[in-house]
Amino acid sequence: MTLQFALSPEHPDTIASPCVVVGLYQGGKLTPAAALLDAASGGAISRVTASGDATGKAGTSTVLFGLAGIASPRVLLVGLGDAAKCDVATFQRAAGEAGRALKAMPIASAHTTLTEAEIPGHDLAWKLRALALATDAQAYRYRATFKPKSEAEPAQLATLSLAAADDATARTALTQARAIAEGVRFARELGNLPPNICNPAHVAAQAQRIAQQHAGVDVEVLEREDMAKLGMGALLGVAQGSANAPKLIVLQWRGGGDARPYALVGKGITFDSGGISLKPGAGREEMKFDMCGAAGVLGAFLAAVELKLPLNLVCVVPAVENMPGGNSYRPSDILTSMSGLTIEVLNTDAEGRLILCDALTYVQKFDPQVIIDAATLTGACVVALGKHASGLMTRDDELAAQLLAAGERTHDRAWRLPLWDDYQSQLETGFADLANIGGKYGGAITAGCFLSRFTNGRRWAHLDIAGTAWIDGRKGSATGRPVPLLVQYLLDRCG
Repeated sequence: MTLQFALSPEHPDTIASPCVVVGLYQGGKLTPAAALLDAASGGAISRVTASGDATGKAGTSTVLFGLAGIASPRVLLVGLGDAAKCDVATFQRAAGEAGRALKAMPIASAHTTLTEAEIPGHDLAWKLRALALATDAQAYRYRATFKPKSEAEPAQLATLSLAAADDATARTALTQARAIAEGVRFARELGNLPPNICNPAHVAAQAQRIAQQHAGVDVEVLEREDMAKLGMGALLGVAQGSANAPKLIVLQWRGGGDARPYALVGKGITFDSGGISLKPGAGREEMKFDMCGAAGVLGAFLAAVELKLPLNLVCVVPAVENMPGGNSYRPSDILTSMSGLTIEVLNTDAEGRLILCDALTYVQKFDPQVIIDAATLTGACVVALGKHASGLMTRDDELAAQLLAAGERTHDRAWRLPLWDDYQSQLETGFADLANIGGKYGGAITAGCFLSRFTNGRRWAHLDIAGTAWIDGRKGSATGRPVPLLVQYLLDRCG
């Protein structure tokens, strides 16, 4: 459940909270709240910094217990690094560390004063939202497939109060934080579920649940027969090897009158075995995350609806499982897409673009003013950009600038890759209009070039989130990206 957020201007030495969070810079410099607590406790914080037990290094934290003169039983000192160099990245790191430390405590609520940190170019509203989102991200716990515990569990963080006056600007910031946090949690939970639960039918059921719980939302789920009538041969080709039927999920929010909608399209491969081009065994279990593009656009849609944004929004999710079987599509098969373009399959593990191309053709029936797709599309993007930035491809410079700015504001960053026609020749084949892979070089870009063939000159951008959608490892987790970026982009369109 998403954290509850509140605003409190109360002094940190008198607030009745199980834990008060204050900032500490390197060199022993205290934030105003930390200085106030230091004075109230007779220099207890100064003694800890003088001893070297709390250094102020960015991303570190120290818990102090039972300080005399302070109402809270715990004080959490969080390092903010060099005061002269405290930037967005440092602040995000400190906010994340504070959230991690609070999650480990047996407490249900806490109060943070990290809003005092000076971040060049960023106001209090930005800091409130960033702190709230970072804390909620750390507080998230996946429990859906664990055995329920019979004994009572320790208290878990449920409420965070933030040091700020209760005014309209601050309330708006926290309203946005709540909605984005809910969208991120939705995307993370859907991404983390195992594929025997989170199959195409389950994704469709979650979309229907959004519609049932929110007035003004319409949902339609197209079945295999519907897609066959529309000529979605690329999407159905990927789906034909699985016992789980594909779904094409369409959500609409009409908050903008007669205006043309914005469109979000998300890749929903609920498990990607690679098909006949079977993936290697190592890391194959992480292919449940191959639907994180779908989870991300659904989470962004949910946040937009929670905020009742004054715009029209359509969200299209092709949900499919890519499995080997007696009826699987094969390398060298020719598929006919909804657009009429034929595609030679050279690798059945390049399936995401095949389901997306039909979804991109389909979404144009709504005459959207902008189309943005999000997909865990290529390992090549991870090689190019690592795990920190999503790959952004578009021919529209203005749209690129808007999306990059939204990513910077939310620290859900993207990096633009070229979408030059020079790369298109790599998709040529002697047997169809185009091939589904472009060779060993520039794989992320040629995947974007493939998708561009199905956009018909529309304003369109592609986000390759293969490196950012989840954290690797047996205890890894879906991140919920690119929900913050997408919601910020939509907020910016509302002025």
